Amino acid sequence: MADTSQLARPYAKASFDLARESSQLDQWSAMLATAARVSLDKRMREVLSDPRRSRKDKATLLIDVCGDALDKHGQNFIRVLGDQNRLLLLPEVAELFEEERAGFEKRTDVVIVSAYPLDDEQQNTLADALKKRLDREISITTRVDKSLLAGAVIHAGDTVIDGSLRGRLAKLASALNI
Repeated sequence: MADTSQLARPYAKASFDLARESSQLDQWSAMLATAARVSLDKRMREVLSDPRRSRKDKATLLIDVCGDALDKHGQNFIRVLGDQNRLLLLPEVAELFEEERAGFEKRTDVVIVSAYPLDDEQQNTLADALKKRLDREISITTRVDKSLLAGAVIHAGDTVIDGSLRGRLAKLASALNI
């Protein structure tokens, strides 16, 4: 079976293009997030996976549960997903939509995993350096992982910068095993 992100990507792109052209990025983000949350509910997933129900009925039920969170364009989008039997892809569509939006708005979320908690000054220094390197607005989330020993690992989209002692030791071990 194809990777779900590959299946979801055209729908995310289409919804993003529509949202951008109509200057409704915030509204579409909210609609897709709501529809994705609803589709992740255990009972809703059972309904959406039920082969005895028609695609139209599944879409209608999802639209009804989402209620006022979906405008007419959002409802039509859900119907299209239903017609194509892609309602279970809503979480991936929402995630990919947000990635498209972040790229368009030149911003990125960065996760910094460090061996010890970072103070505000360290976070600001890293944010400034990453902003210059990535040419994007930066939003930082930090986590502590004592197993790194020292340093930090930075995740910015597909970019990973491993400045941890554990990472450096692993590189050294790999180089010695050649």
